[in-house]
Amino acid sequence: MYSLYSRLGLGKLYVVGVGPGHHDHMTFRAKKAIEESQIIIGYETYVSLVEDLIAGKEIYRYPMTQEVDRANQAIEFAERGNIVSLVSSGDPGIYGMVGLIYEILAEKGWKKNEGIEVECVPGVSSLNSCSALIGSPLMTDFAVVSMSDLLVPWEIIVKRVEAAALGDFVTVVYNPSSKKRVHQLKDARDIFLKYRSPNTPVAIVKGAFRESQSIVVTDLEKMLDFPDMMGMITTIIIGNSSSFNYNNMMINPRGYRSKYQLVK
Repeated sequence: MYSLYSRLGLGKLYVVGVGPGHHDHMTFRAKKAIEESQIIIGYETYVSLVEDLIAGKEIYRYPMTQEVDRANQAIEFAERGNIVSLVSSGDPGIYGMVGLIYEILAEKGWKKNEGIEVECVPGVSSLNSCSALIGSPLMTDFAVVSMSDLLVPWEIIVKRVEAAALGDFVTVVYNPSSKKRVHQLKDARDIFLKYRSPNTPVAIVKGAFRESQSIVVTDLEKMLDFPDMMGMITTIIIGNSSSFNYNNMMINPRGYRSKYQLVK
C-alpha cells in the first residue's frame, strides 16, 4: 500500500502477539501482519508457533535472553525500508517486546510522524488464555506479577507481591520459576499465606492451548506440590478471599449475589 512511509523509503515494524500458540487464538490482524511482512524475527520458540505462515520469508531466530539484539535488528531492517514482524507470544504489550522497541526508539530520537512506522498488534495474553481454561477467576480486580528478577530487583518484586496480597487482589503470576530461580515462588506463597487462607484456590496452567497443556486446580497450601508443572510457560492464578473451587474450576464472584436472586 502506497503511503507516506513508502514515499520516504522507510519500512514498517509490526510487533505481533501470536497468542498462546494455537492458530485458533491468533487474531486476524496478527495473521495479516505476518503475511505482509518480508522479514520475521523472534525468539525461536515463538517463530516455531507460526512456522506454517512464514514459508518463503527471511527468518531470523534467536535464543532466549537476546531480546535487545533482536529488537535492534528488527528496527534496523525496518529503517532500510522493509516490512518486518517481530513476533511475540501472548500479547507483546504485557511483558513483551513492544516496550523494548519503544525504549530503543526513544534513545535513537525516533519521531512518530517522521521515522519508521511501528504497530503493536495485540494478542491473547497468558492471563486471558489461562483464565479461560479454568473457569472465571478474573471477575474482580486483579494484579499481575512476574517472578523473574532478571531485570527487576527481587526486593521490588517482594513489595509488589505484598501489596497484591494485602489488597486482596486475585493475582496472576508469570514466570513462576526456572532452573536458576527456585526460592522466589516459595517466598511469594509465604507472603500470600500471611493474608489468605491456606484453602484459597490456586490454578496452575502449563502450556495453555498448546499440545503440552496441563492444568492443576489446587489451593495455596498445596501450590508448591507440583514441581513438574512449574516453568517459563506456566502461569499461576491465586484467588482472593471470595474465590472458590467448583467442579475443578476457579470461580471469582462478581458480586451479583448481593443484589440479585441468581436462580429463578
